[in-house]
Amino acid sequence: MAVTNYRALTLRKLLAGIALTITTCTQAAVLPEERTEFLFHQFDGGGVTISGPSVLVRKNVKETVSLWGNYYVDSVTSASVDVMTQGSPYTEERLQTSLGANFLYDRTTVSTSYTESSEDDYDAQTISFGISQDMFGDLTTVAMGFSRGNDIVMRNGDEDEEVQFEDEATHSRYNFAVTQILTKSWIVSLVGETVIDEGFLNNPYRSVRYTQPNGNIARQPENYPRTRNSDAFAIRSMYYIPYRAALKFEYRTYSDSWGIEASNYEIRYIHPYKDRWKFTGKYRGYSQTQANFYSDLFPYSNAQDFLASDKEMSAFSDSLIGVGVAYEVKSKYLRMLDKLTLNLYVDQMSFDYENFRNHRLSQGTDDTPAEYAAGEEPLYSFDATVIRFFVSIWY
Repeated sequence: MAVTNYRALTLRKLLAGIALTITTCTQAAVLPEERTEFLFHQFDGGGVTISGPSVLVRKNVKETVSLWGNYYVDSVTSASVDVMTQGSPYTEERLQTSLGANFLYDRTTVSTSYTESSEDDYDAQTISFGISQDMFGDLTTVAMGFSRGNDIVMRNGDEDEEVQFEDEATHSRYNFAVTQILTKSWIVSLVGETVIDEGFLNNPYRSVRYTQPNGNIARQPENYPRTRNSDAFAIRSMYYIPYRAALKFEYRTYSDSWGIEASNYEIRYIHPYKDRWKFTGKYRGYSQTQANFYSDLFPYSNAQDFLASDKEMSAFSDSLIGVGVAYEVKSKYLRMLDKLTLNLYVDQMSFDYENFRNHRLSQGTDDTPAEYAAGEEPLYSFDATVIRFFVSIWY
């Protein structure tokens, strides 16, 4: 279902949309190291389980070109509050492949990539281009980038009508970043990003609740504006402290033309132990306001031009506590490799919604009455666990 791709897009945009830009800035004028990574990831929470493998391969050509490819799989099983109150549980799979290249010329790095993802009712293609330049004695890096995505959004029907609905959406991203080495121990990055989304931007399976004149509750399809402009700004700092440890801090703000304003901050501590171990701990907090056209329960049908009841359009906050460990494997049997590491990261997330209610509690059956009236249910919240285990091989 398209809900998977749309939710992923929303989380990337609101939580980590510019992380790639920041990473690119701090690595400008140096090609990434040759390596292969095998990853398994899993998200489990709110009635949704997303898991699958990923493989990344990067190979350098001489000292000026780096080529890479990535294969990524999401296997989704969903029985979320949205799905259970508007349909039935489902299972689907999303496949994503990416190809890219980095070109190094003197102090300039040019990057380009192509990504294609597919599921049974959502296809997406994205191209990106970026350039970074070192200057002022390699103490300053200036970078800018652009990406363009073209999506096909569908709604599947039954066997007699395989596709009930089809529309398109486009996504254009422009970003700019400056990274400055302030001292031998302190690096700071400033990043800005503008995103322009156009086309069908909501989920074709989602609907909103409204009250009928007789007091009963009915539903009608969501309807979003066909354009969305957003701006994000971030500051990120890394400070190296004794014993080879490091502190990272990031603060980010976000606002868009739908009335959503958001901010998040993250603190991370990295501590190596002896020669083989590296431990990581982090905390992140996030909060956002609701979209202008959001309501958990509308007073009547077609109450306004645009309608949204998706919980991601509501006002909510979340927090994350994460820990990680990396271990470098050293053996005489691995001498043909530069390095091999085993990595495990576990994040615990908590989501609290300020004006999205647990709709399941107002849905009764013929034998069991509803616990609450519509609009009076408790506010919704859930916890989720994210696990990532991967093997990195340098050669």
